[in-house]
Amino acid sequence: MKPSRDIARLIEIMAALRTSGTGCPWDLEQDFASIAPYTVEEAYEVADAIARGDRLDLKDELGDLLLQVVYHAQMAEEEGAFAFPDVVEAVTTKMIRRHPHVFGDARDLSPAEVKALWHSIKAQEKAEKAAVRQAAGLPEQGEDKGVLAGVTQSLPALSRAWKLQAKASTVGFDWNDARLVLDKVREETAEIEEALTLGDKAAIREEIGDLLFVVANLARHVDADPEGCLHAANAKFERRFKGIEAALEAQGRSAKDATLDEMEALWQAVKRAERRASSAADS
Repeated sequence: MKPSRDIARLIEIMAALRTSGTGCPWDLEQDFASIAPYTVEEAYEVADAIARGDRLDLKDELGDLLLQVVYHAQMAEEEGAFAFPDVVEAVTTKMIRRHPHVFGDARDLSPAEVKALWHSIKAQEKAEKAAVRQAAGLPEQGEDKGVLAGVTQSLPALSRAWKLQAKASTVGFDWNDARLVLDKVREETAEIEEALTLGDKAAIREEIGDLLFVVANLARHVDADPEGCLHAANAKFERRFKGIEAALEAQGRSAKDATLDEMEALWQAVKRAERRASSAADS
């Protein structure tokens, strides 16, 4: 089977992999649940390629993510639920319906009006979907009720915390100043300190969770993505720790040979060098 630029070839390849007797044994034993973690992982790898500015890698990672869509669609077709063309039709229908200011008569809308229209259309879609589920005898989606409806369980915890609190804010359950959220951060750190003093491991875990939840809310109040903030902090730590390793290597040593005080001194040196470089770039 030859490569092709046509999506139909990818669908054919996936079908061949899932064909009993002649397909791939590993692919044949997979199901939606076993493939789902790979789908999430591929989405993260797309985001990573974007963050690195690597367009060649981005092309490959988008292909891997597309394969995940085709994989799930193939398994659904095997069950008689739907097929890949149904997925395409559903999303194209949705995009046309949600952009009447582009594809319909609702022209010359302001950004605020577009946002309001988007939410109105989504609410209408949800009601229509519920009616279809009821007519088909499918169980109701209980998570679709209440203010916190629609916040996906499988989101990364920090992102989900952000979205939960954003939902709650729509009915006024929110602080009106980021400094008040910062006060709550201080309160949570004090509670962690108290739990540490008591040596209560369960309480320590709970209070750390509360602290992370509030920090996510603080990020929301300053219009920052908490996942993005932590991603940047991870990258900064990696960069600076590698700076420590490079400095030690220049001395013919490794991190295993250095004391904590020596590594801390090198860490501070790396920080100062970064700041000097940043100041020089800004000037």
